[in-house]
Amino acid sequence: MGSLLSACGINVKKKKVEEERHLRANDREFNLSFKYANNAIKTSKYNVFTFLPLNLFEQFQRLANAYFVFLLILQLIPQISSLSWFTTVVPLLLVLSITLAKDLSDDITRHKNDNHVNNRKVEVLINGDEKWMNVQVGDIVKLENNEFVTADLLLLSSSEPLNLIYIETAELDGLVSKPVNVNMNLSICYYCVRCEPPNNRLDKFTGTLTMRGETFALDNERILLRGCTLRNTEWCFGLVVFGGPDTKLMQNSGKSVFKRTSIDHLMNVLVMFIFGFLAFMCTILSIGNAIWEYQEGNSFITFLPRADGANASLSAFLTFWSYVIILNTVVPISLYVSVEILRLGNSYFIDWDRKMYHVKSDTPAQARTTTLNEELGQIKYIFSDKTGTLTQNIMTFNRCSINGKSYGLKSLRLKVDFSWNPLADPKFCFHDHKLVEVVKSGSPEVQAFFRLLALCHTVMPEEKTEGELFYQAQSPDEGALVTAARNFGFVFRSRTPETISLVEMGVPTTYELLAVLDFNNVRKRMSVIVRSPEGKLTLFCKGADTIIYERLHPSSSKLMEVTTEHLNEYAGEGLRTLALAYKDLDEDEFEKWKERHHEASTSLEDREAKLDTIYEEIEKDLLLLGASAVEDKLQDGVPQTIEQLAKADIKIWVLTGDKQETAENIGYSCNMLRGSARGACVNPYSVFRNARKKMSPESGDEPPIEKSRLLGKKSQVVEDEKKDMQLELLRTACMCQAVICCRVTPLQKAQVVELVKKHKKAVTLAIGDGANDVSMIKTAHIGVGISGQEGMQAVLSSDFSFAQFRYLQRLLLVHGRWSYLRMCKFLRYFFYKNFTFTFVHFWYGFFCGFSAQTVYDEWFITLYNLVYTALPVIGLSIFDQDVNDRWSFQYPQLYAPGQLNQYFSKMAFARILLHSCYSSLVLFFIPWAAMCDTVRDDGKDIADYQSFALLAQTCLLIAVSVQMGLDTYYWTAVNQFFLWGSLSVYFAVTFTMYSNGMYLIFTSSFPFIGTARNSLNQPNVWLTIFLTTILCILPVVAKRFLFIQLKPTINDKVRQAKAVPPPLPRKFPRRRISTRRSGYAFSHARGYGDLVTSGRFLRIPVKSRPALFPHTDTPVP
Repeated sequence: MGSLLSACGINVKKKKVEEERHLRANDREFNLSFKYANNAIKTSKYNVFTFLPLNLFEQFQRLANAYFVFLLILQLIPQISSLSWFTTVVPLLLVLSITLAKDLSDDITRHKNDNHVNNRKVEVLINGDEKWMNVQVGDIVKLENNEFVTADLLLLSSSEPLNLIYIETAELDGLVSKPVNVNMNLSICYYCVRCEPPNNRLDKFTGTLTMRGETFALDNERILLRGCTLRNTEWCFGLVVFGGPDTKLMQNSGKSVFKRTSIDHLMNVLVMFIFGFLAFMCTILSIGNAIWEYQEGNSFITFLPRADGANASLSAFLTFWSYVIILNTVVPISLYVSVEILRLGNSYFIDWDRKMYHVKSDTPAQARTTTLNEELGQIKYIFSDKTGTLTQNIMTFNRCSINGKSYGLKSLRLKVDFSWNPLADPKFCFHDHKLVEVVKSGSPEVQAFFRLLALCHTVMPEEKTEGELFYQAQSPDEGALVTAARNFGFVFRSRTPETISLVEMGVPTTYELLAVLDFNNVRKRMSVIVRSPEGKLTLFCKGADTIIYERLHPSSSKLMEVTTEHLNEYAGEGLRTLALAYKDLDEDEFEKWKERHHEASTSLEDREAKLDTIYEEIEKDLLLLGASAVEDKLQDGVPQTIEQLAKADIKIWVLTGDKQETAENIGYSCNMLRGSARGACVNPYSVFRNARKKMSPESGDEPPIEKSRLLGKKSQVVEDEKKDMQLELLRTACMCQAVICCRVTPLQKAQVVELVKKHKKAVTLAIGDGANDVSMIKTAHIGVGISGQEGMQAVLSSDFSFAQFRYLQRLLLVHGRWSYLRMCKFLRYFFYKNFTFTFVHFWYGFFCGFSAQTVYDEWFITLYNLVYTALPVIGLSIFDQDVNDRWSFQYPQLYAPGQLNQYFSKMAFARILLHSCYSSLVLFFIPWAAMCDTVRDDGKDIADYQSFALLAQTCLLIAVSVQMGLDTYYWTAVNQFFLWGSLSVYFAVTFTMYSNGMYLIFTSSFPFIGTARNSLNQPNVWLTIFLTTILCILPVVAKRFLFIQLKPTINDKVRQAKAVPPPLPRKFPRRRISTRRSGYAFSHARGYGDLVTSGRFLRIPVKSRPALFPHTDTPVP
């Protein structure tokens, strides 16, 4: 049994937990004894043998499909079935086949992708070229430039000096590139490695390597992970440590949370109700059968003899199951397939939307999932990253304060001409000519300022040709500052682990790099200690102004006051600031400190804490030089987008790792915060309630929504807090129109989203551009990735992706709203037509002695949902729109009904049920009254069952088609073709199946011979059809007319408006609103200080892609 399940892809054995990995280089026999996974990957779900059984097993887990198999079994029992088997088999096979084809296509694509990766070639030291899937743990492989990394490798040797390599990790962790350092000898091919078992920690690796009897420690800096690409390195050799599913990339590619829309959850509830309602109807009819058999049954025994032992109770029991078969159309078997087709069509509209295509980056919008489209029309909360999402993450050096003087005033002056500096960056722009003049005049303070910017950093230079410098910085801030120093005459040219080479005002100068005191989130600063060519020791320090001020010498107090005024001015412009300071060191003092630093850096316990203490000893009594200010420009259209979303009553929360001041300034710049807004800067725990009472003294546990406030939040706000504190945070935040959470980690971003999801009945959306946003994107109902400056990890984890934040308003206000409207219309019409169809059967039961006779022809029952009404409703659900996209932008309030679930809910379903009940009464009793005791024009009797069945089904089809026409706001050629084509097909099929020829060929299957031509040529039949249709739609038309006149919705008002849509929204100029000082915000990652001192360099490849569409970027509509 176990082997059978294994063949079907079901693992029945518990895998032994691996505690430690032990391997030897090039010893396959030894390594295979541990049964480590090979390097083959598998993302496909099926194979040739398992596809059909597993896929059918998955499909029959859907309640509706399993129910129809149960119906098929019932239909095979002659005592129960009054319908032919094909009425159930044909719809079921069609539904299963469509799903099979879709799943097969998806899995074939997955197989192709797997085969493409597994069949890549790599050079293995012992066997030559091997396919990736044949590489084993312990093999030594050779990689060449621009090749993908085969597996998780321990680096042994490379072609670069100092055994460096350069890799691109954008597909792995969101970074552009990463250096890896090795210091081993490939000539020794016997290595024994013991390391941690496979895990998903990208930033951690522990192990030991034994070589020639010596043991060396291994850490993450010597590991090259699968998912990276070798760049700017001719070759390298590596030892395979983890392969295939054990690699950290695949360990991080676990099953994503399956997201389902609120409509999906509601549909599941409604389907369960439908089952109960079906049982209720069948019970009523079976009771009626028992009463009828008891009172009238004996009158028919002569020509309808009963079987032996049959009585009224048995007849009622069998009738119950017979009506379960007949009324099966109330359970929507084709609903799920139709919904998938609808969602797929709306996803293509997002992919094809040229107004969401970004020309500069050649990036179209992409719907990465097809199951969440209508959820886009119900968003209540948006959680956004700041850097790279609201801003461009491209920094420019705009202002600076040096020795109490401010430079860089914005004016209409021409750009500064840097032609005097042959190494200047031609892209750099600055408008204050005074600063250049001061630099050229030899001002020692100004030159010291730019010397600090050129020395105090961890930037890696690359000079491909003489004079063409490219800087690779850990953060765009550092790159902007080093580029500024370069243009003002202090050019950072190159570095080694021991030296930094500059060109100072045209003179080459080399400084000895003695120490790098690296940045972290606690220190919020970095320093370097250098020795000048003259032998002078200097510590240069830059960091957040509040941190630097605490470490200044008292002699800098006056300069600090002036610099603080300049910082406040820069903060009002939304700039990111740094304070710069220095200190001259004594040689003897430094030597003593260096010994203590070495002792702390080699400590095995509390190394970081000891280093921080050592750093504090020397970073004191600093002399202030000034401050720098860089601008992280907002993306195009961000203020307009946020204003539009706010008008749509969407709450926007910004979750960022920046300081409160920086985040607040961006909030003012992008229109989240207004000058008149009252703010509450909240810290945990006891002040939450006080802050809420301050904003709204009358508020209770569930406060009303107030206008925009600011909520600042420190890094420990959610993690490890009690439930009551979380609720208090939520209550306080929900009083705000806009919330800014500061200094949050990636995990805390996800926790904030989860907090809102858990306690608020609202749909959430998270949008970000970096690897640190992935957890938030996966947690929210909808995840949106922006393909920006921080790699593709956010996009790969998202449900929808595009290039600019401004496209979010089109995604929600246009595509989201249309998708929600279309889905709701589809469900309302789908349930209406099916319930109306079924209720006619129900009423007919009271006129046929509850005998489970069908009121329609069997072929009409078979084709009703599959042919006659399928395409019109799909056309309605794919192309319909209440107003066009321009009106959607003009009136963002149109988005509100989706947030309130007004178009489809349990109440709306109840109204559909009542409407269907009324329509079915009309569709049954009007034709019944018209056919009763009626004769043809030639005096012959027309009141037979077949004529009544034809009239009833024709009235039904025309009535539901007219009803669909009334629900259609936007007519296209496709809608017209589907509607009129379906009616034409109905009449064509009816006349064909009721013809003499079909009866003669298949006598038992086509008994309605001549009914169509005998009935449909009578005027009274067409008059009945017309009257029935009018009576069915009259209440709908009357209700809509009265509501438009007396209680019009926003949709009614917009559709009736005569004004032309307004021009494009105006752009909002940057306003100086806040006077708070902006704090410089470093990234969460630790700096590159260790990298610099160990000699590991970093390079970045230059990429380019051809344009997809030859037209200019589309402005925000």
